[in-house]
Amino acid sequence: MKTIAIIPARGGSKRLFNKNVLSLGGTPLIVHSILYAQKNIEIIDEIYVSTDDASIKKIALHYGAKVIDRPECLSGDFEPSVSALKHVLESIEVEVENVILLQPTNPLRPQNLLKEAFEIFQNRNCDSLFTVSRIHHKLGKVDSNKFIPFNYEIGQRSQDLETLYFENGLLYISKAKLIMEHKIISESAFPYEVNHIFANADIDTQEDLDFAEYLFNKFIIHL
Repeated sequence: MKTIAIIPARGGSKRLFNKNVLSLGGTPLIVHSILYAQKNIEIIDEIYVSTDDASIKKIALHYGAKVIDRPECLSGDFEPSVSALKHVLESIEVEVENVILLQPTNPLRPQNLLKEAFEIFQNRNCDSLFTVSRIHHKLGKVDSNKFIPFNYEIGQRSQDLETLYFENGLLYISKAKLIMEHKIISESAFPYEVNHIFANADIDTQEDLDFAEYLFNKFIIHL
């Protein structure tokens, strides 16, 4: 049984038009996830890109990924990523055990992240694993023009904050059978902590892309 990587990449996008093919470090955004998967061939047997866009398909094929044409009914703005993953599994004639989800909008990942995470995934016999990062901010909400603290009390020191985490989107690993149940993260999923600056590069706006470009120029090109 195989371990495959799936990169879901719709065309369009509203806040940052055609973001999956925009340049980051001189390379289309989606390519960074393809190349990352290719650097982990000791884990990943095959790489699939799920897309409804001809330009993304052309780029993915050029860089050696296999492409699954995503139907329009699974390409809407509100369609969850798991629908694309399940469609890939239903479309290929490969017996798959594990699925690694690489989101193209999280193009920068620590070099050994997948190797370390996959080892934990196997050793703990997990059905799913996802990456999280610690939050160091004082969080709250505004209700009726009043700020209501969430993870602290007014006047409390930052170093005494309650420990909270956010789902950073860098990496997801799931059993294929879980995907077929329309889930990526189960209730017993292992939260793998990654406190790295790359966890803050999640591309949704031009400002996000500019920040990722800064990180790429500062850290990646000097490796």
